[in-house]
Parts: sequence; C-alpha cells; structure tokens
Amino acid sequence: MGKRAQQSPQNDDVVSLLPSQRKKAKHSRVNPVACFVGKPIPNAEAQSKWPRRYSKKGEKGSSNDGSNESDCLQAKCHYREANVDGVIYKLNDNAYVKAEDGKPDYIARIVEMFETPDKEHYFTAQWFYRAEDTVIKDHGNLVDKKRVFISDVKDENPLDCIVSKVKIVQIAPNVGTKKKIPSCDLYYDMKYTVPYLTFSNIVNEPARIESDSTSTISSESGSNGCVADSNVANGGKCQHNSSDKSEWTLLDLYSGCGAMSTGLCFGASISGMKLVTRWAVDINSHACESLKLNHPETQVRNEPAEDFLSLLKAWVKLCEEFSLIGSERSDSDLDVDEEADDEASDVKNEATDNPSDSEEFEVEKLLSVCYGDPNGVKKSGLHFKVRWRGYDSSEDTWEPIDGLSDCKEALKDFVTRGYKKKLLPLPGDADFICGGPPCQGVSGFNRFRNKNAPLEDVKNKQLIVYMDIIDFLKPKYVLMENVVDILKFAGGFLGRYAIGRLVAMNYQARMGMMAAGSYGLPQFRMRVFLWGALPTQKLPAYPLPTHEVVSRGVIPTEFEEITVAYATNEKCQLADAIFLKDAIADLPSIANDESQDEMSYGTTPRTDFQKYIRLKRSEMVNYMATSKSAPRRVLYDHRPLQLNKDDYERVCQIPKKKGANFRDLPGVLVKDNKVEWDPSVERLLLQSGKPLVPDYAMSFVRGTSSKPFGRLWWDEIVSTVVTRAEPHNQALLHPAQDRVLSIRENARLQGFPDCYKLCGPIKERYMQVGNAVAVPVALALGYTFGLACQGLSDDKPLTTVPFKYPKCLASSSSVDTVKDEKDDSS
Repeated sequence: MGKRAQQSPQNDDVVSLLPSQRKKAKHSRVNPVACFVGKPIPNAEAQSKWPRRYSKKGEKGSSNDGSNESDCLQAKCHYREANVDGVIYKLNDNAYVKAEDGKPDYIARIVEMFETPDKEHYFTAQWFYRAEDTVIKDHGNLVDKKRVFISDVKDENPLDCIVSKVKIVQIAPNVGTKKKIPSCDLYYDMKYTVPYLTFSNIVNEPARIESDSTSTISSESGSNGCVADSNVANGGKCQHNSSDKSEWTLLDLYSGCGAMSTGLCFGASISGMKLVTRWAVDINSHACESLKLNHPETQVRNEPAEDFLSLLKAWVKLCEEFSLIGSERSDSDLDVDEEADDEASDVKNEATDNPSDSEEFEVEKLLSVCYGDPNGVKKSGLHFKVRWRGYDSSEDTWEPIDGLSDCKEALKDFVTRGYKKKLLPLPGDADFICGGPPCQGVSGFNRFRNKNAPLEDVKNKQLIVYMDIIDFLKPKYVLMENVVDILKFAGGFLGRYAIGRLVAMNYQARMGMMAAGSYGLPQFRMRVFLWGALPTQKLPAYPLPTHEVVSRGVIPTEFEEITVAYATNEKCQLADAIFLKDAIADLPSIANDESQDEMSYGTTPRTDFQKYIRLKRSEMVNYMATSKSAPRRVLYDHRPLQLNKDDYERVCQIPKKKGANFRDLPGVLVKDNKVEWDPSVERLLLQSGKPLVPDYAMSFVRGTSSKPFGRLWWDEIVSTVVTRAEPHNQALLHPAQDRVLSIRENARLQGFPDCYKLCGPIKERYMQVGNAVAVPVALALGYTFGLACQGLSDDKPLTTVPFKYPKCLASSSSVDTVKDEKDDSS
C-alpha cells in the first residue's frame, strides 16, 4: 500500500465525475448569436496571461490558468467581452452552460475568452459543483439548494454553449447553520476538489467585483484580520490563537476500549500539543471497564449513544435553569461521581444515622445522572442516582427527575458541581469528537440488508446519532472511522450521507482510506476515515504510509482515488513491511488451556517492534501519567480462547507449515481450488464420534475457501484481526503452537502497547481488540491533527510523518534507556 496509480475516471457514474468530463454540448440553439465584442486584448498581455495558447506547434507551454486539458487549443487573440443572444458577458461573469438533454445546466465562471486560428469562438469555464454533483450525490437535499461549491477545474467550451447569466455571491464560511444570504441566485463558501473528496475553505481567492453578476459578502474585519463573527474567509490562516490552548479536549464516541483516542492523543503529543480524552461513551460495559482502567482521567459512560445525546440536551436545560451558563468552570478533577468515596461515608452513616420508621425518605445527595431506563420499567427519561440519608451505597436508587421536585437544593448542588467540573460536555466544550459508529446493516453477513433505504435500517441508526451529537456539540474537529463496506454497500450511500451531513453543518471535510499495515503492523486492515473541521480551523491532512505493504481486498472503483498512498511517480523511502514473526515471536509459549491473565516474558525482545511495544507506561510519551504503572514489565492477556475438545483435536492435526489448513487433513481433495471428498479415504472420526473434517469447512464459500482451521505463518501479514476467535472460517492458528492467537497477540497486531490491560471474559476481550482502530493509524492521524491545530500544515490532503511505529511511543527520556535485556521478573 505504499503507492497507488494515478488514474482518471473514465465513466459518467464515478463519484469523481468532473464537469469537464461530461459529454461536450454542441451548439445550444439554432442559429445562435455568439460573438466577441470590442477590441482584442493586446497581444503582450494575452500571451503573458495564457502563454500556452500561443506556443508554437510541438512546444509545451506553461499555463497559469489551471486548465487540465492536455491538448491545448491555440488562440489567435483574446477578448474581455462577448455577446451571446444579445446578452453581454465579461471575464469573471458567472453563467449557466448548456448540459446534455435532460440534465440541469452546468454552472461556471468565465475566466477566458479567445478566438482560435480557425476563427472558432471559445471560453474557458471554471466550474461550480452543486451538492449532487459531488460525492454527496443523492444526499444533495441535506445541503441548501442555493449553495454551490467552486472547483479548481477549468476547461474550454464553444462560446455558444453559454445559456444565461447567474448571480453567485461568495460568503464568509459560517460556524453555525444559519447563514445571512444576500439577494442572489446561488452562493458559495467552500471549494470542492476531487482528490480525497475534499470540501475546504477557499484560500486567498480575491474578491470578485468585476461585474454585477458576482459579489463577495463578508462581515467587517476586526483588528486581527478575521471577520467579526469569528468566521474565516481566507482558508483558516487566522484562527484566533486556537493553537495557544494549553490542552485540547476529546470526546470518544463508540469508544470501545479506547484504541482510537489513545492513538490520537499519542500522535498529538508527538506533534507538540496536548490532547486529552475527557469523555468516552460505549454501550459495552467490559470495554468501558478496560478504557477506565487504562485512562482513569477519562469520564467513561456506559450507555447507548442516543441516550447520551438525550442526556446532553437535558443537561444544557438544567444548566440554564440554574443560571450556570457562562459562569467559571475548571478542566481539572473531572470526576464528580462520588461513588468511589462513599465507602468511608457509609461507615459514618451507619454510626450516626438511623433510618426513620416512617415512609418518608430524605435525599442526602445525588451521585450520578443518566438518560434512559435504569430501573427496567420501560420508561426512558432523565434519572439521578440517589444516596438516601441514613442508608449506605447498597440502598442507592435511580430516581426520575420528576420524583425529585422537593429536592431542588440537592439537584442544584449536583448540577453546579457537574457544570464546574465539566462532568458532561456542553456545546463547544469538546474540541474534538472521534468515533466509529457501527453500521452493521452494511455487513455482507447480514442477509436482510436494506439496499433501497439504508438509513431506515435500525442497524445503521448510529451513523445518524453520531452526526446528531456533532451537530449538537459543535466540536472544532471530527474524525469518523468505518469499514470499507460503507463505501461498497448501496453505491456508498452511507459514506455519502456522512460527508453530506458534515458539509450541511458547515464543516470542511475530506475522506480517505488507510491500511493499518502501511503504518507498521503485520495486518492489512483497510478502513475509511472522514475528517471534519470547522471553517475557523485548518483541515488536517492524511498521513502518508511509513511501511511498504502489498495491497489486498476489493476497493470500489469510484473510491480508488481516496486510498492514502504515494502516487506511482513519487519518490518515497518506505520501511519494509512488518511480519507476524516481527511482532509476536518473543512471546512465551502457552497451551490451549492457558488461564493466567498475567505472566513474565521470560525472553528478550528480538526486534524493534517487540522492544518498544513492551514499554512501561512510565517510559511512554505523555501516556496516562495518572494511572498506576507496574513496577516491572508484566505481560497481560496472553491467553487464547480455549478450543473445545473436538476443535482442539482437529487443530493438533493441522501441519505446522506455511499455508496449512483443513485441506491438509486426510480425506480432502482439491481440484481447481475447490475441495471435494476423496472417495479412496474412509472418513475419519474424532474421539467424540464426530468427523475430523466438518461439513461446514467443505461447504464454506462453496468449497473455495482455505480459511477454515488455517494456520498463520511467520512471514505473513494477517488480513484483519477479527472479533471472534473461533477457527471455523478464519485463519487464526498460531504458526508453531496448537491454539488460536492469544488476546495479546491479536492486541499486538492492532498496535496496543503491552501495558494496555483489558477487562472482561475472554470472548469480550477478543471482541474489544477486534473492534478497535489500529493504534498506529490513529497515532499518525493524531499527529496530522496536531499539525493542523498549530497551523503547521499546508492545504494539501496528504503529508509525511517523521517517525515509525512503535519506536515513536518512547518518551525522549526513555529512548536511550530501553535496552534488550531479560525481563527483571524472569
């Protein structure tokens, strides 16, 4: 995945269809009147502005007009004005341009008018896109119908293709959703470029005041050079000192065990800025437990994202009710949930208070808040966890807010403390929101996928919820991760919706696909990442690969150009791919029934990957300073899912060689890559009486798959770490041991440092690892985010990173002290 070919779309259906690639319109009317008016532009001026139009035959002229035509039309002379059907058009006027029959006319700015040596009259168009002409396509209804996007694309067209004038105004990008639009036919505030499907601020475009058909509207400028309403019209060059913030706050939605936010914070730190995960939300209680264990500084909420959104809205109303909005707050000591301190107070309560014999109960204090149905009575709403006076924590109950009408002081006290400590983010509190909303409705394993209306499928609902939370909190930055199927299913419907929602909310946006193996892991794992940034911020770039990995998997043709990789003609120095042996060969041998959650390494690291993945928390860059660090190097979670007796017996008979799988078992023949039973071999049975070769292995993918009971090999790169550790339809077996890869081995394939400890049952820990965003990918994205925040990046969609994973994990003080020595516990 180091390089990709530079390709141009060839058909009308691809997402990157340019107006310049449409079928050229012929004469727009019968006997049209289309001619130039006035004297030609002086030759010296014309040749200076459009030199390639006057180059001699065979010469390659340079151009400053941005045209993308390889065969340049030559000019006899240039003009400033033209008459088309009695209407005068000047340079830089905007106009509708004739499209094919049955399609709406195109929209263009006239940036050049010239006559060819054959006396043909042409103009060069700089094209505007409607929302439906961009990657948004069918979701164009999300965007204001009057809103268009200017492009850098320019090409030549017959003069008589001009249909009519159109009044387009440029307005300053707006952080809010309400725009002040002057009288006009259309307006624009962003540009759209096909590379990485980017919507971005318009950088340094001069105001268009040449004619009454184009206007630029902006607020009065203050002394700092930014428009007065904090919106920036110059491509984010002035950012009101946003990079001077001492700390940026992150909300991790659908957080899982925290891999994405962990990587982002690592990367931001390497770039020179402090990013802290203040809040995290996930529906899986075990994942939340893992995140809290490794990130004690984070407010971790175990609840559905839609309940979290309802809670945020209710919380704002409570803060307004108690007149707290705008009062002083603190970023420190966020944990206002007092349950952790209540054990001591329980003793005091038992000694000093006795519950009354009456049915009246007195609220001592409120401990927590949630939105949902914590009592399981099928009635959702705002609830508070109550500590009753005279009772200990075992008697705490969740009470609806309606039942606390007589407890205004306790409610006010809780909300006031929660507001001051930022228990929950208010709009504007979260600088950055990241997350991977599950879209299970696009999975190929789902036989009931709704291809006609994907957003009506409840399994895709979380994408809407994710965007609704962004709309409510208005973070400065957004990063969404998802599986590539989001671009494959139903013509990329959900991916288009996601970017359409961001643009409709006035975020800059760009989309890219990144392979985990390209950033220093022995796992390919292609995923889609969507950046969003408010107009007041720089839009982050995608980090270019650091390691050479061979591409695999099917990428939708129309989205091939968003693969993050070097172009084939670019020079790059990529590190060699990391293989399975590089990552896990140092780990101690374990059996199928290993039950220890902690053990010593007993070996020295053999590769740089092993050396740095073993770092203790205290040796890592800006990592969890408040968490308890083990005094020695301890290996966590190095235990496999214990196979049942039958599967273990099968695994023991899989040869320990490269490419081995169930096809190597007796009784199986392979013809033209398809398995069939060997009639000359009697079907062997296990001790249980079940067949050695199960029927499901023979029939999987119609007998063409070699994955069932597949053994991985040392010099291989794993396709994708999965959430289930059963070997029935995946190659999961250790190269040299009769078991599946352990939790820790999978965690290393995802880039988790060894000090990252997981919680929950074995299957739950496998699921947490398999659902995670690969840490080095998030780390590289965190680095480019940090560059953008500090104004250290340009406007290009790709940039290089000056480090290799996992060596970049080491703090500057530990780089020289981490040595290849035996674990001190061995």
